[in-house]
Amino acid sequence: MINNEELPIGFTMALAQHSDALNHFSHLSKEEQEKVVEGAKQKHSHEAMRNYVENMFQG
Repeated sequence: MINNEELPIGFTMALAQHSDALNHFSHLSKEEQEKVVEGAKQKHSHEAMRNYVENMFQG
């Protein structure tokens, strides 16, 4: 898993509130996790981050 120092704090907090997303994220390859984290770094509000985490594995 990616080093916690590399994770945006808002992303970490949103994952903590969504155990299903956290579980899914933790089972991704390092490369897949890096892509998800890069997407999270583009979110600049609490609402945008929450929506990102809630929807990142749907589809």
